[in-house]
Amino acid sequence: MGNSDNWRQRLYVMIFQTDTVAGRRFDSTLLLIILASLVIVILDSIDEVHSNYADVLAYIEWGFTLIFAIEYGLRLYCSPKPLRYAFSFYGLVDLLAIVPGILALYYSDAQYLLIIRIIRMLRIFRVLKLSPYLKQAHYLLDALRGSKQKILVFLLSVCTLVTVFGTLMYVVEGPEHGFTSIPKGIYWAIVTLTTVGYGDIVPKTVIGQMISSMVMITGYSIIAVPTGIFTAELASAMRGEQLKHDCPVCRKNTHEPAAAFCSRCGNALFRKLE
Repeated sequence: MGNSDNWRQRLYVMIFQTDTVAGRRFDSTLLLIILASLVIVILDSIDEVHSNYADVLAYIEWGFTLIFAIEYGLRLYCSPKPLRYAFSFYGLVDLLAIVPGILALYYSDAQYLLIIRIIRMLRIFRVLKLSPYLKQAHYLLDALRGSKQKILVFLLSVCTLVTVFGTLMYVVEGPEHGFTSIPKGIYWAIVTLTTVGYGDIVPKTVIGQMISSMVMITGYSIIAVPTGIFTAELASAMRGEQLKHDCPVCRKNTHEPAAAFCSRCGNALFRKLE
């Protein structure tokens, strides 16, 4: 029993930790296998390669799927809390690296879903000790959370606009000019409002062209709104990280969360990023 527990502990250190030589080697080897698997999937999507080497690539891919299945089983085996790992972000991604290979038995094109294995490459942040870069990503997440309600209101307003403009174009232009339904008109409004302009549906009447001009101008006016909202929240999140609550001069440590200056001596509370 003791040997079994010792084996599981050693396996856990190698698979889940990167602070040891064995752990770094395991993760580095795993990343190379993931990368090789992605290359196989990409090559198999090329018609010339697929027609000549389909069977060989299929066997190789099955080999990769077997390796990932064994790895997933080992992670469940040595994890102190298997269910916690299984339902964690990395646990679900590890499982998704296996499922498409099994689905390919019944639906051949499902093998291209194996490209999801690229998400497993996120482990490179752990292997290469790039955790400081992940801290910078937290700024983006905080900004997204802070701007969520504003952006949702903005998107709701945009949805209202494109519905109104799409319906107007359906009424004004009609099926004879390509606007065969209100959803088709809404599609045109979205394409025009976002300044993409595929040109597959074009207004022919004078009134339709006037409405089209209004949609274009409106698109240029509002396209920067979500960017501005996100940028403001990002600046706020970064400023909050810079904030130093202990005054470096008088050492007062009770300030408002958004305070920029000490209420006792007036000294600046936040420092510049180095």
